[in-house]
Parts: sequence; C-alpha cells; structure tokens
Amino acid sequence: MKKTILSFALAAAGLLMAGTSSAQTLPMNDQLYKAFGEKPGLVTLMDDFMTRLLADPRTGPHFKPANQQQVKEQLVEQFCALGGGPCVYKGADMKTAHAELDIKKSDFHALVEVLQLSMDARGIPFRQQNEMLALLAPMHRDVITVR
Repeated sequence: MKKTILSFALAAAGLLMAGTSSAQTLPMNDQLYKAFGEKPGLVTLMDDFMTRLLADPRTGPHFKPANQQQVKEQLVEQFCALGGGPCVYKGADMKTAHAELDIKKSDFHALVEVLQLSMDARGIPFRQQNEMLALLAPMHRDVITVR
C-alpha cells in the first residue's frame, strides 16, 4: 500500500508539474534538509541507495559503468539543494546527463522504488519522503530518454 501511495504521489506531482517551467520550487526553509539528516544523513542515504541500485537487476546495468562516487556526490548536492540545505548542485542538467543512456519509464520507476527502500531503511518519515519525491518528479521528463 505504501509503495502504491508513493508511486501515486510521484505520478501526481509529475502531472501537476508538467505544465510548469523546468525551474523547481524549492522549500522556503531547511526543514526537509534536516529531516534527511542534513549532509551526513544524505551521504549515508546515497551510500545505501547506490548499493541497492547496483544490486537491483533493473537498475544495476545503468549504474555499474558510471563513476559511482561522482554520482553519489552529485545526488547528495542535489538532494541537499532541493531540501533547502546550503548546497548548490553543480552537475550537468538532467537532460544532458541522461541523453545517451536509453532510460525507459520502467527504469525511472525502478529507481524511485529503490530510493523509497533506502529512505525507509534510513527512517526518513513518509511525509518528507513524499515532499522530496514531489521535488524530484519533474525530472522524469529529462531523465526518460526512450519513449
């Protein structure tokens, strides 16, 4: 049931954001950043997330050839900035970063499922998980490259 609710929340957020610009609305404060454990919590989350991504047969093939340390560092920056923390994401935009990776909608959804498992394992409250997923949802337009 929880997975269904999170998937629905992600899909709904994506639909709601579909007509807006690519600029995302960031939190007005750092409460989401704090709920994720600030920078140390995000580093731990991304360590767990990468381990799970590599182990999952749906996502592993996409991440095994990547510079995994760089991906984790950029994810920490991205989640930190989205959550209202002091970080600035300096990586490539999502369209450029994923242009040649042949990512399908099912790949994107698998990644979200793995992220949910990592967030659950880290004890991140359900509400804050949904808040972060809503901030990430608009990226699906630029990440999914196989239509």
